[in-house]
Amino acid sequence: MAMRPNVRTLFVSDLHLGTPDAQATLLLHLMQQVRPERLYLVGDVFDLIAMKRRAISVLDAHQQRLVRHILRLARTGCEVIYIPGNHDAAFRTFCGETFRSVEVRRDAIHVTKDGRRLLVSHGDEFDGHFKAPKWKLVVGEMALHTMRRTNRWTVQARRRMNRPYWSLSAALKRRSSNVKHFAGAFRQSALARVRREEVDGYIGGHIHIPFFGECEGFVYCNDGDWVENCTALVEEFDGRLRLVDWQNRTLVDDPRPPSGHREKTETEDWLADEAEDSTSS
Repeated sequence: MAMRPNVRTLFVSDLHLGTPDAQATLLLHLMQQVRPERLYLVGDVFDLIAMKRRAISVLDAHQQRLVRHILRLARTGCEVIYIPGNHDAAFRTFCGETFRSVEVRRDAIHVTKDGRRLLVSHGDEFDGHFKAPKWKLVVGEMALHTMRRTNRWTVQARRRMNRPYWSLSAALKRRSSNVKHFAGAFRQSALARVRREEVDGYIGGHIHIPFFGECEGFVYCNDGDWVENCTALVEEFDGRLRLVDWQNRTLVDDPRPPSGHREKTETEDWLADEAEDSTSS
């Protein structure tokens, strides 16, 4: 028997299933606490590029368990909307179709309970807006792979010591001025599309940099990833939005909640505090 939903909507992206970096167990932990009426899978659920490179076609047991949980949600009444990203772009062929009760779309307009219309897309459509020398892209890609490999060892070591999850690579990226510049450029591209679409805000993923706030009068959220940051966006039944971690702890509250209550408006305070706390732990 399906358990009754306790939130209106859950947004997750960049799971990168099929790679050893995917934190499937942590996402399953969150989804056992957060039971949505509607689930948005905002791209890069599967990393088909990495799976092809590694010549694998089968997910590990933890990742299979997560996929079964998502399919069970779809089968028992949760509306599941899958928006493929650049790492699972092959599934864009099926946009407009439904597979095992999962709707596949290129993007979507989500209307919150309090009436805000939010554009939902993966975000790779903005890649062409960023200009960088080819050598910088190559060096950046190499650095990314090195950080993730190191992060994998860190996560495994902390798990063996029974320490809570913490991502070294995410902490390093938060301190990088280049990353902040890139995140800002991505945000401006998203807001430009929001203006063209005449909606109230944007929800996306792709860049693995969680952020939630009010920018230039619009709601802007990057729900993060499940490789490093392990964050998601939750909509409560009254329309209030929260950026949460894998333990369902609120990291950033809605900048314009229905009640008018205002707690935090930007992710940077949490990012800095979390990085400092984890480094000292």
